[in-house]
Amino acid sequence: MSRNSDHWIPLADLMTGLMMMFMLIAVLYMLKVNSAVSEYSVSKDALGKDLCSEFASDLEKWDAECDSDNLVIRFKSPDVLFDTGQAVIKPQFKVILNDFFPRYIALLNREEYNDSIEEIRIEGHTSSSWREGTSENESYFLNMQLSQARTLSVLKYVLSDKSTPSQEWTKDLLTANGLSSSKLIHDADGKENRKGSQRVEFRVRTNADEYIKNIIDDLGQNE
Repeated sequence: MSRNSDHWIPLADLMTGLMMMFMLIAVLYMLKVNSAVSEYSVSKDALGKDLCSEFASDLEKWDAECDSDNLVIRFKSPDVLFDTGQAVIKPQFKVILNDFFPRYIALLNREEYNDSIEEIRIEGHTSSSWREGTSENESYFLNMQLSQARTLSVLKYVLSDKSTPSQEWTKDLLTANGLSSSKLIHDADGKENRKGSQRVEFRVRTNADEYIKNIIDDLGQNE
């Protein structure tokens, strides 16, 4: 009995040591994740504040809003953007884009932000409605086609502006995304706000999201 006990003591010590090692690895990974999240949050907050500050005096006259949390500039007035059912940019929206887009790109391409930008998304959104008698599915498909055509029109227009800085950098990151009625705006009573749903958004996606995901995936694989 004494001889068996002598064998079990080192094994228990070994198991304790392994547990401590695994706990240390887990703590180090969590510290890495927390550090990445903290760094991302600071960078994202700074970019959001700079975006909203840059256009603060223009948003009301443009009928636009800035969402600093999601890094979105949202143009809300369908009467200014496009004619109903059309993808040709209206003159007033062209004037807005001429002012907005060069400043927008100049801000995003600042040294403190440009390496963190994964994608600059032009998003087109519609209401769920179409002509009377059109089925729900057909309305969705037709609105998808329309929203895609509209965002492509915006993309072509802003890239044709030679005053826009960093053309090659911008082309590498700028995308046109028609989303149809997949992200509707609703009133407080839950009903669809058809006018509010018809909008164009400029959204920034950073590579920090992917970086944090990779760290978390690595942590999961090592559990």
